[in-house]
Amino acid sequence: MDGMKLPKAYEPEQYEHDIYALWEKSGVFTADPHSRKEHFSISMPPPNETGTLSIGHALFLTLQDIMVRHARQKGKDALWLPGTDHAALAVNAIIENQLAEEGTNKHEIGREAFLERTRNFVGDSRETMLGQMRAMGASADWTRLRYTLDNALNRCVNETFVKMYNDGLIYRGHRIVNWDPNLETNVSDDEVIYQEEQGRFYTFKYGPFQIGTARPETKFGDKYVVMHPDDARYAQYKHGDTFEAEWINGPVTATVIKDEAVDPKFGTGVMTITPWHDHTDFEIAERHGLDKEQIIDFHGKLLPVAGEFAGMPIAEARPKIVEKLASKGLLVKTEGNYRHNIALNERGKGMIEPQIRLQWFVDVNKPVIDWKGKRCSLKEVMQSVVRDGDIRIIPGRFEKVYFHWINNLRDWCISRQIWWGHRIPVWYRTDTDGKEETYVGDQPPTDESEGWHEWEQDPDTLDTWFSSALWTWSTLIDPGLAQDYSLSLNDLLEKSPDFQAYHPTSVMETGWDILFFWVARMILATTYVTGQVPFKDVYLHGLVRAEDGKKMSKSRPESIINPLDVIPKYGADALRMALIMGVTPGNDQSWGWDKIEANRHFCNKLWNIARYIEDITGDKTDREGASPTAAADNWILSKLQRAQKKISGDLDNYRFSEAYDTLYHFIWDDLADWYIEASKTEPNRQLLAYLLEAVLLLTHPFAPFLTETIWQTLSWGNDSVLAGRELRDTLGSDSRRAVEFDELQTIIKEVRYIIKALQAYGVTLYYTDAALLSNNAEVVKRLGRLKAVTRVRDGTGLYLTNTRYSCWLDIDSDTAQAYAKELAGKHSAQQSVIDRLEARLANEDYVKNAPGDIVDQTRKQLHEAKELLGGIEQERKRFSGLSGRV
Repeated sequence: MDGMKLPKAYEPEQYEHDIYALWEKSGVFTADPHSRKEHFSISMPPPNETGTLSIGHALFLTLQDIMVRHARQKGKDALWLPGTDHAALAVNAIIENQLAEEGTNKHEIGREAFLERTRNFVGDSRETMLGQMRAMGASADWTRLRYTLDNALNRCVNETFVKMYNDGLIYRGHRIVNWDPNLETNVSDDEVIYQEEQGRFYTFKYGPFQIGTARPETKFGDKYVVMHPDDARYAQYKHGDTFEAEWINGPVTATVIKDEAVDPKFGTGVMTITPWHDHTDFEIAERHGLDKEQIIDFHGKLLPVAGEFAGMPIAEARPKIVEKLASKGLLVKTEGNYRHNIALNERGKGMIEPQIRLQWFVDVNKPVIDWKGKRCSLKEVMQSVVRDGDIRIIPGRFEKVYFHWINNLRDWCISRQIWWGHRIPVWYRTDTDGKEETYVGDQPPTDESEGWHEWEQDPDTLDTWFSSALWTWSTLIDPGLAQDYSLSLNDLLEKSPDFQAYHPTSVMETGWDILFFWVARMILATTYVTGQVPFKDVYLHGLVRAEDGKKMSKSRPESIINPLDVIPKYGADALRMALIMGVTPGNDQSWGWDKIEANRHFCNKLWNIARYIEDITGDKTDREGASPTAAADNWILSKLQRAQKKISGDLDNYRFSEAYDTLYHFIWDDLADWYIEASKTEPNRQLLAYLLEAVLLLTHPFAPFLTETIWQTLSWGNDSVLAGRELRDTLGSDSRRAVEFDELQTIIKEVRYIIKALQAYGVTLYYTDAALLSNNAEVVKRLGRLKAVTRVRDGTGLYLTNTRYSCWLDIDSDTAQAYAKELAGKHSAQQSVIDRLEARLANEDYVKNAPGDIVDQTRKQLHEAKELLGGIEQERKRFSGLSGRV
């Protein structure tokens, strides 16, 4: 093998960087909207640019890269549009923490200085993330790299806001929101997580009633007592009745409210409401036109309405309030083991305090959208596109989850009290008499009328999901055209070649955990603005968990897998293939180092196949003239035909694991173990070269670095890039000749089995008149590890029973019978083991009194013993009747 181009070992770190640079230089990732090819497009879910590549990122990059490389191989013009997200809440929190460590805050340095500092921070982080994406082999079109705060995207955000405002879908109002006192901003419903906590539940006397609460600190302004209208216990009380009640800071006049929101089975079936600090209470107050009073300020401290407790944090005030109520004889009982859920901000883990605030909302129930000839609300359109099959969710079981969320969707609060993000495109001014005027537009107002103060823009920014909701189409707007404000939003859509060619996108691939955060909102915004669905399919992948099946967590550092630690040691391809082994839509998977090892071996196997073929073919690589001659040639071509068809079909239908499994077994089992070995007797050089190219193309979406390295090193493609080559129809094969090799395999497998079982080496296979064996004697000899394959008229030995041909091995019957006797002894001994274990488990005293782990171990031993017995029985069955005489 002297003079070979492929070195002995594949060392990925020596090639991957240069291979990626070659791809970028070649322009193979760049899409062409003017191409006459069928278009295929994916919008990359933009990762937070301040983060680092996680194993979850590695999974979605792998799945999407497989899709887009497969699309190119099928002759499509494929666009994979990359981008990064400004991650408003996360980045804002980082910068505010940095300022706090320096002894200052955003208000002291001012908005512009804060934003400048933030821009510098994220700019440094962005390049790191993009480099990590490249390290995974992501074949994205970097010429179209987008950022959620790009000028063109900012215009799309502003235009969408203005359009919604003018259509009456965006409004400003006092409504209850999820307020995070730590970050001092609103949080969307979907960003609230719930954590179980053990606390105390108090029952207090409130006039003639008893009420229960876990939060007595919110009860200062309570003056409404609510009960279900059908609760017979309180039938004597009428809606609107009033009564006097002694309360925390003195007597109050309370009013009876009858409302079906009350659960008669919970507690006493009566509750007082705190509309300012509870979503359900707020809705009751809205229905009945009740007063609302703020009790807790935006920093989490009690307001003056709390009297002597004003200014206290909640944790400090609560026990003192309970103590005061007890001193008044109003504490009925305290339950100490009350378990309930507390609401937390998923981003910062701050405790949520519901507050009524003047905020901006999207109305999801107002019917202002023309959709398929009907006047619909945003919610109705979101239901329609999935129900009618315009969008397919994979796996289908998530449709039920999707509809449950949509059916319970409330108006979306889109304003945030942070500085990093898209600033709300609304300006206010007042005249000298205090009259306020509001301007909503995609550009600042220029009117400077006399008698009016200067315009001031709303200080809030938009929920990060508002801009992300526009991702599939805003990224396709021509950035140059977006600078021309004489063009309307519809003009931009019509004149942008990328939007016309690539929207709706072909598929949205993302994690099931952001089905509501992002996927549903993209459907909401895109159908409204463009009249199109954002994508045709939604493929939801699961989470990658630690080896023990638990979630990877910073609290367990050893559980976290950093892809950038894996790649230098094993290569990006081994990581990619490990991530898709066994992956199924919507299901979580556990990380396994054994998968990484197995796929590194697979990479080495393909490398060694390439080295063997290079050695055999030398410079004779005319693959166009390849044709089958031997039975093995026709067999491997038939296997290739089936494998290519199945892999292509599986990838078309997002069955990534099944496609890879087919590829793996075709290369390892069919090509390496059988055809390569068979070819060593009389190699078909041109066909070997043809097979290597076909295998490299089939493997390329899964292992792009390895396959491109082999292709470039061999220099077979006249400077072509494998990433740009299309799959071709496979060579035809003779099915009759292919079946001949199936028969040879049957003979060889049985020969190998007998030789191994009897440890009989140097054996000859004899046969009578059989052209198949005559024509393939060398192949059978080599693969069967035989001394010889010889034709005779008759003879004695161990006959093969799995073939229709008359052939036998020169092994005497005494040897076979001795082995059969040995198997019988093993069978008897193993049955005794099983009988003993079954008797132990049948003993009730043993099962009841022995330690649980010991009993479990006994059950495991019984299971293993039965499996071993089954193997022995199968071997006895296969050996029965092997001896005989012609």
